[in-house]
Amino acid sequence: MPQTSKDKLSQVAALPFRIRDGRIEVLLVTSRETKRWLIPKGWPMKGKKPHKAAAQEAEEEAGVKGEIKNKPLGSYDYWKRRAAHFDLCQVNVYPLEVSKQLKSWREKGQRQAQWFAVEDAAHQVLEPALADLIRSLPEHVNPVARTG
Repeated sequence: MPQTSKDKLSQVAALPFRIRDGRIEVLLVTSRETKRWLIPKGWPMKGKKPHKAAAQEAEEEAGVKGEIKNKPLGSYDYWKRRAAHFDLCQVNVYPLEVSKQLKSWREKGQRQAQWFAVEDAAHQVLEPALADLIRSLPEHVNPVARTG
């Protein structure tokens, strides 16, 4: 990475969700090292639009595919742990409506993945700004799907 630790690094993330019985559920995954709950995220990919990179992260980390929005829901900051220091990262979050859960994917066995109600998912994550983004998801989802 050419940036110094003083710069804010940029990452992309998918916020995987589905609608079950008229209720929105959010898929969270655990981090590989600390096992805390988060959403699939990673570095931008050369030659790929940010939302497409976020969709690829969701497939690799959570084993889900679906329709991803090309506009972020918002962003949040977090401190990424490195060997000798922490880097401040800004993560742009793209909503991903899950249509398929794969039986096998790249990081299966390295992470847990679990569906949560929106409010429960917001309580599981550590970053307050990510929790706010999760809570805002219902406002951005197809209103027809929310009735019922």
